[in-house]
Amino acid sequence: MSIALAMACATPAAGATAPTRYAWMSDGSAHLWTVDAPQAERGMPLPATLQTPLGSVWKLFVYAYLVDRNIAAPDYDCGGGDKDEVYCCTAGGSVDRDHALIQSCGLYFDPARLRLDPAGWRSYWQARKAPAWLADLRGLKPERRVSVVSLLQALERIPARTRAATADTLVSVVTSGHGQGAVAYYGSLLRVKTWTMPTASGGYEGGAAGWLADGTPVWLGGPGGSRNVLINAAPRLAPRIARVRVPDDGACVAVNFFTRYPIRKVLGPGIDSNAKVLSMQLRGDYTVVFENGNRLAITSHGELRMDPDEENRPRIVGRLGMNDYVARVVQREGDTTQTEAARALAVVARSYLVQQAGRERGCYLIDDSSRTQRVLPRPPSAAARAAADFTDGLVLAGAPVQFHRDQAAPNQMSWLAAKKTAQSGAAFDAILAATWPKATLTSFMSSLAGDCLSVAGADKWLRREAPVWARQLAGQAGYETPPLPAVCEATTGRPYADAGRNRVYVYRLDTEEDRIALTHEYLHLAFEHHPRGADEAFIERTARWLMRTEN
Repeated sequence: MSIALAMACATPAAGATAPTRYAWMSDGSAHLWTVDAPQAERGMPLPATLQTPLGSVWKLFVYAYLVDRNIAAPDYDCGGGDKDEVYCCTAGGSVDRDHALIQSCGLYFDPARLRLDPAGWRSYWQARKAPAWLADLRGLKPERRVSVVSLLQALERIPARTRAATADTLVSVVTSGHGQGAVAYYGSLLRVKTWTMPTASGGYEGGAAGWLADGTPVWLGGPGGSRNVLINAAPRLAPRIARVRVPDDGACVAVNFFTRYPIRKVLGPGIDSNAKVLSMQLRGDYTVVFENGNRLAITSHGELRMDPDEENRPRIVGRLGMNDYVARVVQREGDTTQTEAARALAVVARSYLVQQAGRERGCYLIDDSSRTQRVLPRPPSAAARAAADFTDGLVLAGAPVQFHRDQAAPNQMSWLAAKKTAQSGAAFDAILAATWPKATLTSFMSSLAGDCLSVAGADKWLRREAPVWARQLAGQAGYETPPLPAVCEATTGRPYADAGRNRVYVYRLDTEEDRIALTHEYLHLAFEHHPRGADEAFIERTARWLMRTEN
């Protein structure tokens, strides 16, 4: 199935006039904005009469209930007899709770399957003063329409710790779920469950509901499928979301500064350089004098401290929040002249830390060193912190992560190459996909793992065949040799190509038809920038011709 065909399935019906809108609740009041309409910065008060179908958002409430009540739920096993299993897994496979939420597997969250007690469900939500419709377990259906303001109130009633855990899982909706691709616009700042529903006119309406990074309840709705709504809203919504203050994620990073450069003394307020080195928090501007005679100015607002080492020489240690740490690495190892490259480096720095750092008293523990990552010994710039906040929590799962100033290698990003790619207009997720096509963007706080399972023999076969195809297709209108994509195992639906993450998804490589399917999806990438890339008949005909010439 082509990218263009998949997107066409979620376009508005002809003549659809409903606007794309979004709303959120802040400080006890809800406001509404209409995309492409002039409006005040604060929006307009959200009318109590504006309604929305629950769509797939009902699954979010069941998920949160399971998490908060610590209810063990069995995986859903796909037997192949239910058409809705297309959202879950292939026959013989299974899906767990987190993947079921991201993939929108309604069969997993069926209250009867989970043996949820309607009375217990009702008591739980009534105790939290949730809207009455949420207490009715049997009435929790996709087609049920509720007021948008009550939906925002329901999202607000989910306990804070459960809301945070649910939001961490929802980060993957915009990276690999039904909102896939929207991460380029929203980063990890929009944590929502998508929904798409058919309309009476034969088209679709869709949107999403969940939270912003600071816990603000948010809703989107409009014509077309959910991804269509997310993309349409981005020019107005994304800049507004980017101004939301990203709170501390609760993670801490302990940094041993200047580990390869012994310190002779530290000069600054409250320090007697001739006295014995004392342990103290540093507040203000200081000068570090190294044993080799070099000097470096540092600044601390209490996050750095000085301690004596075994030889009574000063050592500087820091205790930083995760995004503070990431921003300091971005500024020290790179720069912020190219925003998308800085965002990519932020994800890489966070991924490296999570993969390589030690742990001490609940904190990540890492040295400030060229052997690991160099860390700025003063507060980062606003631009560097913005890059860290925009990618809050995002890491690359499923592959080892390294970076270098100018040398690219497998699983190693070149910083200078990333900047050049950003200059050409690539978003941060595409920059990352070029080096890590098999890795998955997800939150380091989420239990979700990478979702690119290798198809046996496919990478080797494609690596051998692609150069042959390039020679055979040279001169064909629209043909461009794409970067060699990762070949991932499809779990639902038909085979497809994902240009944004530089992947193709197929089921296996056992038969000639399997090889034709892989060739077919590769050709969608090769003709991506030409109308032929959306011509299924041309793509299929060319794939079979290439297989005949191989035989």
